[in-house]
Amino acid sequence: MSSEELQSNRNLLPKPSRRTFLKSAAALAMTGPALACAPQSGVQQTQQPKPSGKPRLLYVGTYSSPEGPEGSPGHGQGIYLFETDPATGALTQRDLFANPRNPSWLALNPAKTHLYSGDEIHKFQGKASGAVSSYSIDSATGRLTLLNTVSSEGDGPAYISVHPSGKYVFAANYAGGTVAVIPILDNGSLGKATDVHKDTGPLGPLHATSAPPGSFAISGHDAPHAHMIHSDPTGKRVISTDLGMDKILVWNFDQEKGKLTPNDPHEVSVPPGDGPRHFVFHPNRQWFYCIQEEGSAIVAFDYDDSAGKMTQKQVISTLPKGCVGTSFASEIRISPDAKFIYGANRLHDSIAWFSVGQDGTLTAAGEEWTRGDYPRSITLDPAGDYLYSCNQRADCVTTYRINKQTGALTFTGQYTPVGTPANITFLT
Repeated sequence: MSSEELQSNRNLLPKPSRRTFLKSAAALAMTGPALACAPQSGVQQTQQPKPSGKPRLLYVGTYSSPEGPEGSPGHGQGIYLFETDPATGALTQRDLFANPRNPSWLALNPAKTHLYSGDEIHKFQGKASGAVSSYSIDSATGRLTLLNTVSSEGDGPAYISVHPSGKYVFAANYAGGTVAVIPILDNGSLGKATDVHKDTGPLGPLHATSAPPGSFAISGHDAPHAHMIHSDPTGKRVISTDLGMDKILVWNFDQEKGKLTPNDPHEVSVPPGDGPRHFVFHPNRQWFYCIQEEGSAIVAFDYDDSAGKMTQKQVISTLPKGCVGTSFASEIRISPDAKFIYGANRLHDSIAWFSVGQDGTLTAAGEEWTRGDYPRSITLDPAGDYLYSCNQRADCVTTYRINKQTGALTFTGQYTPVGTPANITFLT
């Protein structure tokens, strides 16, 4: 398919927006394409052997309430269970577990006996807060049984994770600007939060340093917005991002008390206005990569896990050279062999990949069209054979085969219908 055909197809899709960007730039967004370039596809591939092995089970979290993402209704019904075909990557739905509270982010405990969902709502038990739900997993079938639901201790939890000890869930509450530590009880259910911190500090500028010319991706700098929280590889520290403050925050974690205390140094800056969103660690524990939502860029750091110190060494765009206009980067993933980094772009509707150099810096290697609107997240299967894109506003998941030598993606032709998909987590 030519780039002209790709651009034509993309122009048929509704022009999405995000949070207050919808209010501040709707008129501008409706006048033409969000970006003056189209994602490329059809990259030449070398022949790859078809993966073999047993089918895998995975869960898809969705937006499921009338008050779904960015004020638009969710079309999902809860958490979906799918099985993969190892030869093609195709997904077959096996079950559905109703949850009307937007279970948009999912996380497993290390033993994979329990699943936790961040329920991205704005009011829980009469208070301005989201929720976190716990489920037990039937190991034979993957079926879920709801155990309990507790407050996330902040409005709109956008991300949750489980500590490597399996004893705590961490929640990052975007709208509330808080991070919380929630204990996991002996039966896998959740207790009352042992710690809550509200992000405070100066906000970053409206316009992102790294964004392409003409970008109006200015929505997230109206207040502090905690966007991700996850332990570092040692489990001794916890990292969180605040998009509104343009800060990465490093915490020391007391596993006995379930308490976070600021590390020294505590705050790590990113380019002003870029809006740090999600991050990944390299398996060597020395390199750290953070994707910038409003800057449409990835910032690479050296990480000293003995001190919890980060040193910035590179900023690289997730968009092709020459792009102008607005896009919001969403997700970042690293391949199981750690040779490639993948980043997703909303509005541009593309997935970019980068090769990881011997010093940890990134080199742009290619891009592929998502074939769906607004990729909220992307996920690689545990073997690194396939990549799945949750296309939030297209109500579908698209599947790509990965070339393990080049990192390149080839669309398999598989569109899987899921209402407002947000996140995929593999059980097996």
